[in-house]
Amino acid sequence: MTLIDGSGIFTRERLDEMFPSDRADNFFEALYGDVSEGAYDITLEFKGIEKNQLLFEFHLKQRPGKCLACNLTYGLPTVFERHPVINIKGLAKSIDTLLDGEFSCTGWHVGTTREKNRQLHVLPISFTIA
Repeated sequence: MTLIDGSGIFTRERLDEMFPSDRADNFFEALYGDVSEGAYDITLEFKGIEKNQLLFEFHLKQRPGKCLACNLTYGLPTVFERHPVINIKGLAKSIDTLLDGEFSCTGWHVGTTREKNRQLHVLPISFTIA
């Protein structure tokens, strides 16, 4: 297997398996005790490969009738790195499985939240491979 650009490995279907759509509800249930308190849905997007980094983004998409305020998303890097429902360690294991022994995930870094627009905030995450 050759990674080249990774798009053949990290397809939409595989990304949805790695980070199912109900994970946002589970996250808000754990955080607030009530799914309806959640202001956004979360999807995992593959952005590409740069040197020894697999680049992904969590897309935080505003839910109807909710406000995706900056104060809800800017503290997330620390929360996402540690929260068991988000489970970045599990994402790293999924990546290892998909890389099928050719490469191994040796670490990760969650970047700073970026506001694309009022309805979409992006949280970059990179996985180091060797």
